[in-house]
Amino acid sequence: MKIATLGPAGSNHELIARRYLEMRSSGEGSVTLFTEFEHAFRALMAGQVSHLLQCTAHATHSDCVGRYMHRAYPVDTFIAGSKPLALIAQRAIARPTQVAVQPATRYYTDLTEYQIIEAPTTVAVEEGLLAGRFEAGICAEEVIAQAPEQLRLVQSLGPALDTWVMFATQPLPASSPLWLDAEA
Repeated sequence: MKIATLGPAGSNHELIARRYLEMRSSGEGSVTLFTEFEHAFRALMAGQVSHLLQCTAHATHSDCVGRYMHRAYPVDTFIAGSKPLALIAQRAIARPTQVAVQPATRYYTDLTEYQIIEAPTTVAVEEGLLAGRFEAGICAEEVIAQAPEQLRLVQSLGPALDTWVMFATQPLPASSPLWLDAEA
């Protein structure tokens, strides 16, 4: 199984794709990371990968489903938790006024006191925090261990529980237990 999904390395998409390989393919297979889902779907259509994994909370999910209807078929779906997330701030800033978020995380806690800065991924938020570009951000809580003298925990948010869809170029047979026949 060759799975395409969204990068960068360290993203939740990569984490869940690797977990999927462990659980469903005994660890056999590979994960290829793409910067955009459009490129990943093109790779699926070209046969460069056998499957594509996408979180339904991703901003492009509905567009991808529509754009690739009758060419990329959902063949599996499941719920999986992300890395534990947190609202993290720079230690040197007592009251941050801005917070960096990947758009899907913007409602995970009350951010009304902050100016919102959008970042493309939670990994980009981590990188920005470590580089001192962001006063605060929502990302994987584990980033604090990389710079405990620089970063502090504001609020632990736990893992996000999301619905994930695996796509392939062949549809499921009508006999699949995942198939719910609307005409029945």
